[in-house]
Amino acid sequence: MQIARLSDQALELRHDGASPIVFPFLWLRDNCPTAFDPQTKERNFDLLSVPDDLKPASAETCDDELVITWPDGHVSRFEQSWLLAHQPGVPRPDAAALPRKIWRAADMPELPRFSGAEILADDRVLLDFLVTTQSLGLSLVDGLAPGQGLDVAQRIGFLRETNFGKVFDVVSKPDPNNLAYTAQALALHTDLANQEIPPGFQFLHCIANEAQGGGSVFADSFAIAEDLRETDPGAFRVLSTVALPFRFHDRAYDIRLRRPVITLRPDGRLDEIRYNAHLTDLIDLPADQLGTFYRAYRAFMKRTRDPAFVIALRLRGGEMVVFDNRRTLHGREAFNPATGFRHLQGCYVDRGEFESRIRVLDRRHDGASL
Repeated sequence: MQIARLSDQALELRHDGASPIVFPFLWLRDNCPTAFDPQTKERNFDLLSVPDDLKPASAETCDDELVITWPDGHVSRFEQSWLLAHQPGVPRPDAAALPRKIWRAADMPELPRFSGAEILADDRVLLDFLVTTQSLGLSLVDGLAPGQGLDVAQRIGFLRETNFGKVFDVVSKPDPNNLAYTAQALALHTDLANQEIPPGFQFLHCIANEAQGGGSVFADSFAIAEDLRETDPGAFRVLSTVALPFRFHDRAYDIRLRRPVITLRPDGRLDEIRYNAHLTDLIDLPADQLGTFYRAYRAFMKRTRDPAFVIALRLRGGEMVVFDNRRTLHGREAFNPATGFRHLQGCYVDRGEFESRIRVLDRRHDGASL
């Protein structure tokens, strides 16, 4: 690697005859290896301690290093391999930045299945489970005794506490504060759309499922949204820009939020879906906007009832379904509690914890450093 050119704001390095790579001076000083605490890896350099028009006193390449001396006498040494791997405009490699495999019913004749005992005992199986679940948004774990569903979740990260607690038991109750605690059918939805940040991954462990009915249903909301984007772009635009009011309220809580059904990343890719007709509050849009909104909302809703998108299964005792709550829609058929006991135990682990575990396990197995 050689210095190709120095300008007032940057230097250009050329490697093996390729096009020059531009490194602004402020970027180089801000990312000097000495700018990071050696133990915590956090940046401890004060960017305002140098002028806006910072320029080096000297710069040279020597023994596979770029060596820069700054006007205050500080010397920055960059390994050339590091500069090639971390040049401006190139994101840091991320083992958790997995492509989402969007699916319809025909693509999922059965769910990916993992052994609970193996997940609890073997980090490689845990990593495989995490990667699969992250990519598809849905998987199944079997062979779990009561309580072991929580063990699997806590093997990944901290449990997310909500107004329903850290752990919730989905059973028919005489005084429910949520439709999940009844025997009614639940239309496809994402949980807690009224929360500022809805929980990430849900772990729903079947303890018993002896009643008539009570089958579980799922759909990939990303497949529904992409179908809408392709076939009805006007509806997609409405659902990704118009904020809808969501609300949960009982004797102890009144939690409200306004957000669009579809949230996009800055590059236009899907980030999350907030879809829960049960938690949608009074739709208070101006009257002249309601017709356009309802047409778009119903277009999305109709696709959640389309067999092309929906899969169904009956969970058995010892099985646990794990899914991305901000992507995978879930629901259930009505059941008759007089015909048998039905008990599912659930908890959440946020996306950040889930993705962190993927990165740490990947790093551990490929020998990469911090």
